[in-house]
Amino acid sequence: MSLEPVATAAALLAVIALGLSAGAMLTEGAVLVPYWRSLPPESFLSWYAENASLLFDFFGPLEIASAFLAAVAAVLYRLQRRTGGGLLVLSAVLALAVLAAFPLYFQEVNASFATGAMSPDNVEAELARWASWHWGRTAVGIGAFAAAVLARISR
Repeated sequence: MSLEPVATAAALLAVIALGLSAGAMLTEGAVLVPYWRSLPPESFLSWYAENASLLFDFFGPLEIASAFLAAVAAVLYRLQRRTGGGLLVLSAVLALAVLAAFPLYFQEVNASFATGAMSPDNVEAELARWASWHWGRTAVGIGAFAAAVLARISR
């Protein structure tokens, strides 16, 4: 049995998942973060405490699925020595970097927002730092998506 149809399907699914993930991160950065920053610190902390699990339950599976599908597609393309395999490896590495940002920075600060452990006096500065980290992660996610698209269209 040829792995070609499976590799093609995996790459297509990776493109879709990576596109959804990048779009979701763009939306979070362009819509949610400005909204959060417009709120008084106490209101933001209250909002975040109420919605943290929804954010985690949405972004977590999407980013994990994106990285998994990119990695599967990369392995299948490389096994077959298909054109675009290197781009899928790059895509998978970038998707894993998006995931790595969570334990490196977001896990602790998100928990401090959700539990109210952060002082309201520190919220403004931490949200500015959070936004910077987020835009970096978003750029990496867009790179992962672009690499997967290029891999898919390369012949």
